[in-house]
Amino acid sequence: MAKSCKGLAMELVKCLSESDCVKVEKRSYRECAGEKAPCISSECVGLRETYFNCKRGQVDMRARIRGNKGY
Repeated sequence: MAKSCKGLAMELVKCLSESDCVKVEKRSYRECAGEKAPCISSECVGLRETYFNCKRGQVDMRARIRGNKGY
């Protein structure tokens, strides 16, 4: 169950590495992922929200019984 969000994490890192926040402004991935600025695309914002829901599902007791949906 710990690896069920790994695919989303990799896609989020890939999306953030192609954004202006990392390329132009030379900021870290963590700073860019936690930001709501227009320098990251809507695709990255969607991936961030999906990744958050996946990680939240790992600690949700109802989802732990059924298992996390994964990627």
